Amino acid sequence: MSHALFDLTGRLALVTGSSQGIGYALAKGLAEAGAKVVLNGRDTGRLANAQRTLASHGLKTEIAAFDVTDPDAVEAGIAGIEQAHGPLHILVANAGINLRAPSVDMPPETWRKVMSVNVDGVWFCCQAAGKRMVHRGRGKIITICSVQSELGRPTIAPYASSKGALRMLTRTLCAEWAKHGVNVNGVAPGYYDTELTSALVQDPTFTDWLCKRVPAGRWGKVEELVGATVFLAAPASDFVHGHLLYVDGGMTAVV
Repeated sequence: MSHALFDLTGRLALVTGSSQGIGYALAKGLAEAGAKVVLNGRDTGRLANAQRTLASHGLKTEIAAFDVTDPDAVEAGIAGIEQAHGPLHILVANAGINLRAPSVDMPPETWRKVMSVNVDGVWFCCQAAGKRMVHRGRGKIITICSVQSELGRPTIAPYASSKGALRMLTRTLCAEWAKHGVNVNGVAPGYYDTELTSALVQDPTFTDWLCKRVPAGRWGKVEELVGATVFLAAPASDFVHGHLLYVDGGMTAVV
């Protein structure tokens, strides 16, 4: 019985930004839990590489390449997924970027680019998938938020603002869609060792600060986000709505 609560067999899942890093790890974890997973990104070559790597682990996945910042492309992409594979049961809105600069020097184009991917892109995907789920009376949407949904840090004003916005988008969609059988929740990672953070991981000063700041005393591993994501995608979380699940080594729990 307890196994069935986390079984995703027969469920169709779309994971945006899943050619590498956190998105790839989550796609792999959902597939291992039984879901049929569709990988998404803009670069078909990188998606094909991810698909081949997953196949080497015995996991079959599909590919849908589209730009999450283009609402027409998102709508066409999700419509195409459903036409080819059936109803979408799970959306993991993971695609995101971070561009750094001191706030006094932040160019308008940098601000707009981060917000376009991290907020607009998530919104377009949630809307396109969510309206279909609402119509069917069933679905799971998981936004990938951050400790920066709660905490500020110098030089990342657009990123922190975008992740704070996702926190409230998650809650607002919960307020609208929970009564229609659609669960909207968020996973909020702390600091993880990925391709995008490799420079920080290799910076001894930053890593020393991080290990002292995080109660767990280390960087996270992307595989450690899988359990939370599977939980929020599975029947085990059917009465969980509008929740942000921090997987951060305790970072947001302490001063």
